[in-house]
Amino acid sequence: MDNNPITRAEHDEFARRMDSENQRLKDEDTRQNKRLDQLEKDVREMSALATSVNKLATNMESMVKIQEQQGTRLATLESRDGDMWRKVLSHIATTIAGAIVMYALIKLGLGG
Repeated sequence: MDNNPITRAEHDEFARRMDSENQRLKDEDTRQNKRLDQLEKDVREMSALATSVNKLATNMESMVKIQEQQGTRLATLESRDGDMWRKVLSHIATTIAGAIVMYALIKLGLGG
């Protein structure tokens, strides 16, 4: 290298290029900061969504258990009506059979 000082024009050109490069870097930093801010916002939203889905799944599990319990209770209630009806029919059939037996015994002279 020679020890000659640079001219004012060379210095001004160098300074202009440095300012231009600094501005380009600042602009790039600004763009990247905006992208990072948006990315952070998206991550927060996804986290909130994941939490909501988790709560929804928990609620759904609870609802399924309640529905199963209600189904069991409903089956029990429905079978009660069926059991009652079968008992009524059984009593009617027993009464009719008893009446027939009683009638037959009276005709044979063994009853009454």
